[in-house]
Amino acid sequence: MLVYEYVPNGTLKESLTGKSGVRLDWKRRLRVVLGAAKGIAYLHELADPPIIHRDIKSSNVLLDERLNAKVSDFGLSKPLGKDGRGQITTQVKGTMGYLDPEYYMTQQLTDKSDVYSFGVLLLEVITARKPLEHGRYVVREVKAAVDRRTDMYGLHELLDPSLGASSALAGLELYVDLALRCVEESGVDRPSMGEAVGEIERIVKMAGAGTGAESASDSMSYASRMPRHPYGGDSPSDYSGSGLPSTRVEPK
Repeated sequence: MLVYEYVPNGTLKESLTGKSGVRLDWKRRLRVVLGAAKGIAYLHELADPPIIHRDIKSSNVLLDERLNAKVSDFGLSKPLGKDGRGQITTQVKGTMGYLDPEYYMTQQLTDKSDVYSFGVLLLEVITARKPLEHGRYVVREVKAAVDRRTDMYGLHELLDPSLGASSALAGLELYVDLALRCVEESGVDRPSMGEAVGEIERIVKMAGAGTGAESASDSMSYASRMPRHPYGGDSPSDYSGSGLPSTRVEPK
């Protein structure tokens, strides 16, 4: 028998789509992504042997009673060699939209594949949009919209309104910069997860978010305060097996 910790507040995905009833404003989202980043960094840098998760996505980030993030679902994870370096040649598996294109094209799995997926998650967190839906890819949309000469990088129309007023989004530009570094096409141009943790900690301080946890009861309910989110429900397809796309719909 396996006994797992009970995580009462569901997944990050459920919060972003309004299904959990837990509202995550800017500061709460920063704390969640920091917790997730620390979990992934532990797998890459402190676990023995190091582990590549291979399926980082919002439905695999759980929120406990204090809204602490828990990285879950290690069904696709792969250990690295004892020296923790190099890459693994393996069949391509992962979730469409989060999947590292370099890994998909070369079948070479590295820790930077998780970094790419985490970068997609960072963009999902501020847009509350599915990474891939009806041919729209959140990475491509953000890259096309970014204008560093303007306030909030010109992303007002892409940002989730429930983040709060733009005046309250301290550190957002640095956050977007980090996310776009994580989704660079070449893995060598992406930061390590340890570097990502350091940058998010810097943003957390700028935003005055601290690192203290809070209970979900402190958050407003989407049901009573927010309109129904247009992007709710279905999960994207998976890449599996030899790398050819196969459709799998997760339970709603």
